[in-house]
Amino acid sequence: MEIEKRIKDYIKSLKFPILNRQIFNEKTIKNVKCEGDRVQIDLQLGFYAKNIITEFKKMILEGIKDFTKNEININITSKVQSHKVQTGVQTLPNVKNIIAIASGKGGVGKSTVTANLALALSAEGANVGILDADIYGPSQPTMFGINQKPKSSDGKTMDPLNAHDIQIMSIGFLVDQETPMVWRGPMVTSTLEQLLRETKWSNLDYLLIDLPPGTGDIQLTLAQKIPVTGAIIVTTPQDISLLDARRGLKMFEKVNVPIIGILENMALHICSKCNNEEHIFGKDGGSKMSEDYDVDLLGSLPLDIKIREDLDGGKPTVINDQNSPITKIFSEIAVKIASKVAGYSEDHTVKFPKIVIDKNT
Repeated sequence: MEIEKRIKDYIKSLKFPILNRQIFNEKTIKNVKCEGDRVQIDLQLGFYAKNIITEFKKMILEGIKDFTKNEININITSKVQSHKVQTGVQTLPNVKNIIAIASGKGGVGKSTVTANLALALSAEGANVGILDADIYGPSQPTMFGINQKPKSSDGKTMDPLNAHDIQIMSIGFLVDQETPMVWRGPMVTSTLEQLLRETKWSNLDYLLIDLPPGTGDIQLTLAQKIPVTGAIIVTTPQDISLLDARRGLKMFEKVNVPIIGILENMALHICSKCNNEEHIFGKDGGSKMSEDYDVDLLGSLPLDIKIREDLDGGKPTVINDQNSPITKIFSEIAVKIASKVAGYSEDHTVKFPKIVIDKNT
């Protein structure tokens, strides 16, 4: 019918909030049906965006009202698919997508970003986990206020610990906080693979891996052995940080891991007393790097004492102050990341049955 085609064309033309681009097509518009005095519209997103869907529904309604007076019902669902990883790397059961959070340099807030991004993705509706891969300096146990050891429900694997609906595994759960990890590279990579593959993850849409800083042999080995859907590079605007961030980006390119984008941390400081804005670590470094390498700048985060205070208290800002400007920034970045991953090539290997040759037949 003409009215159904007009509705479809209108939905296709709409730009999704935050992303500022069109995301619906014939594949994701599941149904547009006009029956009697009722219009039923069924849409499916490849990512979760619970906090934006209401706004998007209003956009659709406002446009459709111009060419139909019928009652309109809009149903928007989300379904996250598994996406391709590096060739020859074994994928994980119950984990659809692994996102590496990396930095070429330490001290840029990578672990802070990982914790808050995980919570932001979860707030949009996704099932999310964190693997704290920084064997030498695990931070996630403190950031989530966890001080217990993991258990095993099957006697074979470890159950991840849970905080604020995030599944978490870290070497920090298994050793004393004051025990130094005096290990060489091969031992570190072996331990990390054990933590990754011997943890009983449960139906994760995204597993964020908080990688150790640097671009040496350990990081390169991990990038080659972990089935990564995409990587995020965290940097500050400072020139020295950007130099190392560029090395991190090139490392992932070498092992054919897509770069989801760059996230600029500590981009701006606003004085809590006088509201004066200062670019303590420089200005526009992240945007310059994104232009040089033709990758997305996912967002810029402020240098704010509240972020540090919340993490020290075991409640990251996204969960501790859900209405703060910082939470809003993380929410927008989370939607950008999830939508970018949704656009990657899907992994169809699980859809094909294994072929077994019986020698007796």
